[in-house]
Amino acid sequence: MTHPLVEQLRFARSEFQRGLIGLTEDEAQRRFGRMNCIAWNIGHLAWQEQRYWLIRAQDVTLLPELNERFRNGGPATVPMLAEAQEAWRAITAAADPWLDAVTPETLLRTMTVDGRPTDITFGSMMLRTTYHYWFHNGENAAIRQHLGHADLPQFVGDIDHEAPYRPL
Repeated sequence: MTHPLVEQLRFARSEFQRGLIGLTEDEAQRRFGRMNCIAWNIGHLAWQEQRYWLIRAQDVTLLPELNERFRNGGPATVPMLAEAQEAWRAITAAADPWLDAVTPETLLRTMTVDGRPTDITFGSMMLRTTYHYWFHNGENAAIRQHLGHADLPQFVGDIDHEAPYRPL
C-alpha cells in the first residue's frame, strides 16, 4: 500500500497541475516584477523531485540540465511551457517507482549530500516537497490573477476522495 505521505505528495502534484489548466505558452512565460514565471516554477519542482527522489535516493540524474536551469538561487530563466511540462512529467514518472516502495523506514533514512552524511531524513524532504508544491501553486494562482484569468481553482480539490487522511 502506498505510504500516506506519498499520497499527499501526489495530491499536491495533481493540484499543481490542475492550477495550470487553460494556461497558454505565452502566459506561462510572463514575469511580474521579480516573480518567476509559471514555466520556471514547473521546471523548479521537477528539479527538486529529481534532486531528492532520483539523485539523493537512487544516485540517478535523469535530466542534468535541471540542476543549472531550475535550481534554487539560480539565474532567472524563461523556459517554454511544453519543455518544462515534459521535464516535470519525465522526472515524476521516474520518481514514482521509488515513491511506490517508500516505507516508514525509508522515510527515517538520512540523506547523503555531496558525499557527506546529513541528519536530514527522506521523510522531512517528503514534507518539504509537498509544501513546496503548495507554495508554488499559490504563486501560480497569483500570477494567473495578474494575467486576468477568472474562474481559477479557489481551494484544495477533492482531497476527501483523492487523498483522505488515513493512518499507517
